[in-house]
Amino acid sequence: MARYKHYDYNQTKMIPLRFADQIQPGSFEYTLSHVVDHDLDMSLFESRYRNDYNGAPAYDPAILLKIVLFAYSRGITSSRKIAQACRENVLFMALSADSQPHHSTIAEFITRMEDVIAPLFTQVLMVCDGMNLIGREMFAIDGCKMPSNAAKEWSGTRAELNRKQAKIDRAVARMLKAHQHSDNTDQQPEITERQQAQIKKLEEVSAKIKKHLATEPERLGQRGRPVKSNITDNDSAKMKTAKGVIQGYNGVAAVDSKHQIIVHAQAYGAGQEQHTLRPMLFGIRHQFRQLKKPEHRILQKVQITADSGFHSEANMKMIYRLGIDGYIADNQFRKRDPRFIDSETYAEQQAKRRQERGSTRDRKRFIPADFDYDPVTKSCRCPAGNGMWLGFEGQIDGRDVIRFQGYRKQCRVCPLKGQCLRTPNQQEGRQVSFYPKANTPEVSYMDRMKEKIDSPMGRHIYSQRLGTVEPVFGNLESNKGLKRFTLRGKEKVSAQWLMYCMVHNIEKIATQGEIRH
Repeated sequence: MARYKHYDYNQTKMIPLRFADQIQPGSFEYTLSHVVDHDLDMSLFESRYRNDYNGAPAYDPAILLKIVLFAYSRGITSSRKIAQACRENVLFMALSADSQPHHSTIAEFITRMEDVIAPLFTQVLMVCDGMNLIGREMFAIDGCKMPSNAAKEWSGTRAELNRKQAKIDRAVARMLKAHQHSDNTDQQPEITERQQAQIKKLEEVSAKIKKHLATEPERLGQRGRPVKSNITDNDSAKMKTAKGVIQGYNGVAAVDSKHQIIVHAQAYGAGQEQHTLRPMLFGIRHQFRQLKKPEHRILQKVQITADSGFHSEANMKMIYRLGIDGYIADNQFRKRDPRFIDSETYAEQQAKRRQERGSTRDRKRFIPADFDYDPVTKSCRCPAGNGMWLGFEGQIDGRDVIRFQGYRKQCRVCPLKGQCLRTPNQQEGRQVSFYPKANTPEVSYMDRMKEKIDSPMGRHIYSQRLGTVEPVFGNLESNKGLKRFTLRGKEKVSAQWLMYCMVHNIEKIATQGEIRH
């Protein structure tokens, strides 16, 4: 018979533990503790407290900041889990000096960070600059879309929410009528209880929608048109991602190319990134004006790179007017790149395979050149010979535009709609736009950028963008566990985004800088 070593769960053992010895030099927690204790101005939190003579002593903000940032570096965002770690994890015990703050204290500290996070981020940036971690040669700007603490099912325009609320009220009325009718008959108690619970739930949903419509103004987009708001978090927005449509925020960051230090960051409740370029550029300038050696013309000294999401005529005009050496790609950049002439996307490969099988699904879609446009009479006929009505005539981005649209009845039954409409069941007729050559500018700012970025030097500089900013987002999402924002409201979400960016920069200080032990 086998014999095993003796063990006893009732035995005791004294383990001497000195918290300072647990924070080893060279580790992230050591750098975090050193930066908070020696480089950050914690007097920013003094105005929160009024317990100089009365009241209980408060937890030191330095302790709370350390455990929150360390928790974020470990992918922990829940205040309850952070409080649990302070009781069970040795490193959290060491950073908090075994103070064990309550989860409500931690939650309140995090939700009020929007008042102090910006200067703290700048002070960490000063530490990076003092260690020569910022190269000041190229800044890459990009956005990272992540879900928010709100469900997309609660989104809609005011008209959509009004219809939804009316539909719920009608459902409640029907259920109440059926419930009153069932009172006269014998019905099992569990069924009656279930119906009452469902009626109560629908009434609460209806009241929530009514309150939102009564208290919140209609949300407008960048062009002044009504866009969908969200009842739970009205600052968040629906946005398309590679993983589908999410309700969330776009965390935009500007990253230095030398050691991938984040020099500025901000969260925006919109999927489109064009409107974020201007505030990001001026945010960069503001950050460098606050350094120990302030630089007032930093934007004119560095190269700025960004992807096609930031490309627009207005942005290109701003870049040239400010004298910025920018390299911002358009959505046709890869198609013009000779290095990708022979490359095919997955969609193109699938289209070729379907064509080889004899499918007619991928026939070439009609382009404006296939339409019969007469600039003299301002009329247009589609490839099927049907007349189109004039839908718009004016200017877009400084260029004269005339737009025609097909009639619904004709487009729905047209035999060529497979090559004309985006989808066979499209409700509206085909739209086509023309730009009169007489009024077209000789060279637009977008054309200037295309010519600049298509040059050998332009492609060389722009090629560094991907390796500068994307690893930062990969570090935050994969290594730090930032999968979604847990707070609500643009200011609070921006504060949480800045805290994660601070964690990234402090990690760079730990790995690339030199902290005196």
